[in-house]
Amino acid sequence: MPSSPVSGVDRRLFLTSLLGAAAGVAGLSGCAQSSAATESKGASSAPLADKVPSGTSLKIASFQNTQQLQFELAKLDDLPFKVSSWVNIGAGPDVINAFRAKSLDLANNAGIPPIQAHYQGFDAKIVAINITRKPNYLFATKPGSDIQSVEDFKGKKLAFSQGQAQGVVLLRALKKAGITYDDVELVPLTSNQFLTALQSGQVDIAPLANSQAPAYLQQYKSKGAHTIATDVVDLLNLLWAPTSVLGDSAKAAAVAAYIPYWAKGQVWTYEHPDTWNEEFYVKTQNLTLAQAQSISELANKPLFPPSWDEAIKWEQETADLLAEGGFVKKFDVSSLFDHRFEDIAAKAVPAEYRR
Repeated sequence: MPSSPVSGVDRRLFLTSLLGAAAGVAGLSGCAQSSAATESKGASSAPLADKVPSGTSLKIASFQNTQQLQFELAKLDDLPFKVSSWVNIGAGPDVINAFRAKSLDLANNAGIPPIQAHYQGFDAKIVAINITRKPNYLFATKPGSDIQSVEDFKGKKLAFSQGQAQGVVLLRALKKAGITYDDVELVPLTSNQFLTALQSGQVDIAPLANSQAPAYLQQYKSKGAHTIATDVVDLLNLLWAPTSVLGDSAKAAAVAAYIPYWAKGQVWTYEHPDTWNEEFYVKTQNLTLAQAQSISELANKPLFPPSWDEAIKWEQETADLLAEGGFVKKFDVSSLFDHRFEDIAAKAVPAEYRR
């Protein structure tokens, strides 16, 4: 194993730069991990209430107001609890910090943030899973680049966020291509810095979401920027919440009640791409209809597994990959899943969306 996958950067300083000094120090505390483990055991054993108690509220992440728009367009019934705030937040490191600050109760992320939170000693649990079968990311080059494949990444500067899905996609792509950490320079950034880093030439490559690529290419394709497709899949799209939230019986009931709305919203979006293109991508993201359509054509069919076995296996592989690089310590990821919620999403959708 190489001495450091991030050239010239101490791992602890790297983690701190991504998540903030306070979060890093608190997260690396052994006492915090011990306390979290005790909290976890209690939260995952109490049965879920059949009904959400009156007066219950949750603070829910809704990046770019996606959730509210989905629910509105799908004409879903009112939620059986109050949403005290829809928080415009999406990136894993930001979500973890919001969890810590108690300004967020429930979030939608990929598989890596729960692993990162565990490494920091912050206890949170996965409560719903949507399986992703097609790649949600691709690699974008800086303007003027002659890089044409992942094999060409050797010797290059790569934008890397260890606490986000983009980071795992990059690591998996490198491993598949037989490229070691010593062969590249991983530049520590968060995903919201990737576009600026590409534009300025700070990095040669950055993993971008499919939804980001059209706007980037529109601006820089004429200057020699292009994208490189990957078949690496970030398998998990999930809901997760702090153990402290799930240990509150009223809030846990509200989380359970929210999961069917989350699942149905994704199904509706998948089944109505024309409306979603116009109402979300064109009206709120300022993309052209053609750009919106190119994104929707790559959309994953939502799949909500009644059993989480595949998800747990994939999450373990991801955690092991991060441990191999020295980014986290090896651990059993089964502790990240709250099985009380396991089949709720699957029961809320038609059979063709249960896998």
